[in-house]
Amino acid sequence: MTNDRPQKHSLTLKGHRTSVSLEAEFWAAFRAIAHERNQPLNALAAEIDAARGLETGLASAIRLFVLRHYRDKG
Repeated sequence: MTNDRPQKHSLTLKGHRTSVSLEAEFWAAFRAIAHERNQPLNALAAEIDAARGLETGLASAIRLFVLRHYRDKG
């Protein structure tokens, strides 16, 4: 059985460190998308952060970004 609990990792956004908790599968997909776009993970996170609304947390915004990326790709 895999550990489905979110894993906390640090990201740097606008020069400040922040922690984001995502499940391992979302971290893997997020890294793969950044690699596919030839973009550093922090840069992609900053792009997602800038586009999200105030009512949406960063972790949720990243999950939705990953979901939409793969949904739109298929």
